[in-house]
Amino acid sequence: MKSPLLPISLSSSSSSSSSATTTMLLKREIEEDQQQSKPFMVSSSSSSSSSFEDEKEKKPFSFRASRYNQKRRRKGLAVNDDESNSLLTRQRSLTEDVEHAASQTYLITRLGFQLLRYLGLGYWWIIRFFALSCYAVLLAPGFLQVGYYYYSSSQIKRSIVYGDQPRNRLDLYLPLDSDCPKPVVAFVTGGAWIIGYKAWGTLLGLQFAEKDIIVACIDYRNFPQATISDMVNDASQGISFVCNNIAEYGGDPNRIYVMGQSAGAHIAACALTDKALKECGERESSSWSISQIKAYFGLSGGYNLCNLVDHFHGRGLYRSIFLSIMEGDQSLRRFSPEVIVQDPGFKSAAALLPPFVLFHGTADYSIPSDSSKKFADALLRVGAQAELVLYEGKTHTDLFVQDSLRGGTDELVKDVVSLIHAGDEVALAKAMVPSTRRRLVPEFMILLARKISPF
Repeated sequence: MKSPLLPISLSSSSSSSSSATTTMLLKREIEEDQQQSKPFMVSSSSSSSSSFEDEKEKKPFSFRASRYNQKRRRKGLAVNDDESNSLLTRQRSLTEDVEHAASQTYLITRLGFQLLRYLGLGYWWIIRFFALSCYAVLLAPGFLQVGYYYYSSSQIKRSIVYGDQPRNRLDLYLPLDSDCPKPVVAFVTGGAWIIGYKAWGTLLGLQFAEKDIIVACIDYRNFPQATISDMVNDASQGISFVCNNIAEYGGDPNRIYVMGQSAGAHIAACALTDKALKECGERESSSWSISQIKAYFGLSGGYNLCNLVDHFHGRGLYRSIFLSIMEGDQSLRRFSPEVIVQDPGFKSAAALLPPFVLFHGTADYSIPSDSSKKFADALLRVGAQAELVLYEGKTHTDLFVQDSLRGGTDELVKDVVSLIHAGDEVALAKAMVPSTRRRLVPEFMILLARKISPF
């Protein structure tokens, strides 16, 4: 019960006593209000205790029920907020993917028309393009499944920006087990320097992730958006990002490997040889060092462009276009790793190179296996470490596409994984367990696609 306020006289004779009385009454009223509004706070005064008992007798259950319902409502609001935030995050991620896909579609369309101006109406490239379309249709059941997983899997971190140029993005394929730092493969995909794209590495990335290896698929600008020096710079920037940031994603910065396939193998090899030369001559400082790379894996690569110009011309990549990609005839030697390592000025830089392991199929007609053999020999002659692994009867796409779509254990992946986990017996034993991956495309369709493949 609130005490009534007494009338206050405004006369000068009683002003001081009235003020003191008023202050005391107001203080008592505030204390009583506090006791009534916070009944669970126990006061030492008897009046507040009786006030609490009266209030409890009046509303013994409804008051507590009200507080319980308020807690439930707050909890329900918190759950709803979490669900809303999660939904907004997914919607934002989907929106970003759609916007990125739309921008890439526009870019590819525009560059496609530019490329047509270079190609003209040549007979061979039209035949090759038709064969490529048929090849893609035959393997579409597998590609669609992989594409769905690419856009829906939480194991894949898509389109991480690593530079300020168009297409300076990479995808990360993360193992499910994150109990300790994982080895990392920085992968540069192929595509004849014209149609390369980071998503081409999805099959490889998923298989390595199953074996406790993180894969970073590095995208780079293609021709005619860029020429070879731009592609090498993009790859180098991507490798730099991996070296400096992979620990944030569970990677081991002390176990980084570089891998490239076809044109990507050439670009990655150029990036490493160029880096070795710069570090040897101390021409510039950089955000990464070639000593951070444990090994290089080259898959079906071409390493001496001077010897491949005529070969590519006969297979539809015309000399004029190829020289435009490589910045002219005078630049072929500068972007040929096999030629670079044999230069007398490279002798001291050769000691900085990581071990080179070159994989190639003997039935590869796009880039003959002799290309890898000659590069391995050149590396050995200058004192670098090199190893050649040949796969009998395998074509340019068998090792990278068809064998992966068959499911089960992939021979190439098994060999690379054994090299990466060579120093870890536990990880190696786990990685060597036969894969249970299911087949994605029927065998007859794979064999037919293999026959008509333009690569």
